[in-house]
Amino acid sequence: MSLNVIDLIKGQLGPALVSQAASQFGESESGISKAIGGLLPAVVGGLANNADNPGVVDAITKASSSGILGNLLGGSSGNPIITNLLSSLFGDKVGGLVNSIASFSGISNNSAGSLLNLVTGATVGTLGKYAADNNLGASGISSLLHDQKGIISSLLPAGLSLASFGLGAENWFGQAKETVSSVTSTAKDNLAEGVATARENVTEGAREVRERFENNNNNNQGGGSIWKWLLPLLLLIAAGYFLWKQCEKKQTTTTTTVSDSTATKTDTAATTTSGTVAPVTKTDENIDLNGVMLKGYKGGMEDQMIAFLKSGGYKNAADDSALKDKWYDFDHVNFKMGSSTELEAGSQGQMDNLVAILKAFPEAKVKIGGYTDKTGNEANNVKLSKARAEYIKATLGKAGVGSQVIAADGYGSQFAKVDAKASDAERAADRKMAVRFAK
Repeated sequence: MSLNVIDLIKGQLGPALVSQAASQFGESESGISKAIGGLLPAVVGGLANNADNPGVVDAITKASSSGILGNLLGGSSGNPIITNLLSSLFGDKVGGLVNSIASFSGISNNSAGSLLNLVTGATVGTLGKYAADNNLGASGISSLLHDQKGIISSLLPAGLSLASFGLGAENWFGQAKETVSSVTSTAKDNLAEGVATARENVTEGAREVRERFENNNNNNQGGGSIWKWLLPLLLLIAAGYFLWKQCEKKQTTTTTTVSDSTATKTDTAATTTSGTVAPVTKTDENIDLNGVMLKGYKGGMEDQMIAFLKSGGYKNAADDSALKDKWYDFDHVNFKMGSSTELEAGSQGQMDNLVAILKAFPEAKVKIGGYTDKTGNEANNVKLSKARAEYIKATLGKAGVGSQVIAADGYGSQFAKVDAKASDAERAADRKMAVRFAK
């Protein structure tokens, strides 16, 4: 199975970045998320369609060391790599793409344009890093992009199409169009052949009927037999019915072949779209911390921890064993791909919230846990998750609550639930940081 690079790129476009982009652009998180869902397959499709363009491949190679991934919101706009790349991918259709996305997602054209730069930066940055990590040369990058052509159209959200971007399928997926044309041509040929065969059969049958009728008529001259007019009529009806059934048989068989193929692709597209473009959107609300309002999800980490502390649950816990099974997952804190020392944009807010909670309840002690998905070497997974937990512990220490953070452990994929063969988006649930109370 070829690599779906969209799953890789989604790691850079997580909830934290969506939240920060919504705040910076003055848009709703749902609108930003919807726009990204439409832009990502469009940009990857543009790269796939230009897989053999040396300039495009060179841009991906350079993006690895350009620092784009480290500052997507601030470094994508006006970046010459991205500006030149968009011109190569879409030419004069950039405006149409932006307009379509703005209309589809309900955000402004300016926001859609900024998101196009951001998504393009995340895409080439991620591809460049992947190519560098896996020692892919120009031919390897081209091959990787070519592999994406078969999946892009099925990943476009419902309500969007290449045509809606002003990008006809004949320009991006010419081979698919040729295949459909070939099937259509074959269907026409088969139908014509069926009609011709039926016509020949009817002609031959009519000749035999005529001969038999003439012989019968000669043998019964002057008899006034009813068969003189009834027999030809019955035979004519039978011949017409035979012709109709022959044509219907050929036409039904041919149409079923094409329709079944189309239905399969439509179902696949609907499944993919409903799985990746309609995520459950959470909205930050005010969480009351003894009169101080923290921004967090209702039912999220802060909300649950504060409720537990206010209820006396921590104070009444006899020992650590009474607390060890309840972990609170960070909603916004995410590390950059492969890093244990760099947090994604938007993570600091929840780190500040945790500091505020610990300061409000100085008797509370916590432990940090790091987790990975089931892919990769387990020893490396444990090492990475441990390093990330230690980083959060150190960060909390610098914020003045270090004495309340008594441990930081990495569990690798020990508690991962999603199969290693699942998509990157599905496995993201296992790649997390968490905190629990401890004594």
